[in-house]
This record gives sequence, structure tokens and C-alpha cells, in this order.
Amino acid sequence: MDAVLNLNYNQILSLVKQLPVRIQLRLGRVLTKEATQAELEHFLSVFKTDELTEEDILSEVKQVRKQQYERRKEKTGHC
Repeated sequence: MDAVLNLNYNQILSLVKQLPVRIQLRLGRVLTKEATQAELEHFLSVFKTDELTEEDILSEVKQVRKQQYERRKEKTGHC
């Protein structure tokens, strides 16, 4: 049987501060990892699209690289 505790932020913070520093650091790493994963999933869901294919992206990258190459070539005066 699982127990459920209703604790507010300050109560949790107070409990965490009672832990040894090495455990606080480990908890911090776990929370950071989970927060980063949650942010990544959020951004992926926000920007998800079926309108662009990998080929479209590669074509655009090639075009931009070509433009940058041409500009550098013009600036340096090389043929």
C-alpha cells in the first residue's frame, strides 16, 4: 500500500536540506536530468511537423553552405 504525503515546496526544501550534502547533490543531478528531458520533450512536441522531410532540410543546408562559400570567395578574391 502506497502512502501519499501532501507537502508544499518549503516543506520539501526543509527535508532536502536535512540530507547529507552528497545525497543533495545526487538529488540535484536527478532533478536536473529530469527537467532537461521534460524541456526537450516539450520543445519537440511544440516544433513537431510533418511538413519538412529530411531531404528538404538537407537541400536547404546545402543551399546555405553554397551561398556562404560564394560570399567568402568574393571577399577573398579567389576564383
